[in-house]
Amino acid sequence: MSKGTIRAGIGGWTFEPWEGTFYPDDLPKKRQLEYASRQIPTIEVNGTYYGSQKPAVYAKWASEAPDDFVFSLKGNRFVTNRKVLSEASESLEKFLASGITELGRKLGPLVWQFAPTKKFDPEDFEGFLELLPAERDGIALRHVLEVRHDSFVVPEFPALVRRYGAAICYAHHFTYPEMADLTADFVYARLQRGEDSVPTAYPPDELDAWAKRAETWAEGGQPDDLPLADPSFKPEVRPRDVFVYFIHEGKINAPQAAQALMQRVRPA
Repeated sequence: MSKGTIRAGIGGWTFEPWEGTFYPDDLPKKRQLEYASRQIPTIEVNGTYYGSQKPAVYAKWASEAPDDFVFSLKGNRFVTNRKVLSEASESLEKFLASGITELGRKLGPLVWQFAPTKKFDPEDFEGFLELLPAERDGIALRHVLEVRHDSFVVPEFPALVRRYGAAICYAHHFTYPEMADLTADFVYARLQRGEDSVPTAYPPDELDAWAKRAETWAEGGQPDDLPLADPSFKPEVRPRDVFVYFIHEGKINAPQAAQALMQRVRPA
């Protein structure tokens, strides 16, 4: 049976507690990306949310990672932190023109993060979705919406996002809304309830469950044990690439969590 590719990863690659736990003691900092990108298949870059990078930086990242590696990028905060989202075109163009396509085929989803105070306004969000291009410099772009207000947990939200082919970020978080509605040809999940006291951030039985969910997503299905904004909608069954990131809480052991999840899933 055909299935999408499952990739489990971490947020960034520079984190002091990983030195000597994930990274070898004698590994120079300048080689951390080179090392990390050979232990896990994807990394979500958070630094692009706070500031722009130069094309040479993206090119350097691409040169240090193996051919099958994927970088997901947080979109710049000036695009999403605004009252009227449809007025973000200038900031959006600045981000897209900063050199992200230097990553080439290693460019993964672009994650658009919204503040916890940002509420769902259909007209406002459709205006934003209309701004998001399907490609840049001949490279297809995949967009993810990471919303953090409970007002989005209504059927109208996934229905709107589905029309534009973007994905809704599934956040396994203590306070953010959880929506596993399928709206795109890929799935994006951020697992944020890990614990530093657990060697793999999530206990083995929970990793087993997440591996099963990832397999279900990759094969085109929808897990039956995750919350949905619109339980009545039945998505098309088709293979989907799956991105799962271990982020935030439990970050000390996030690399081990990603590796443990990858050991549990079958190759595409």
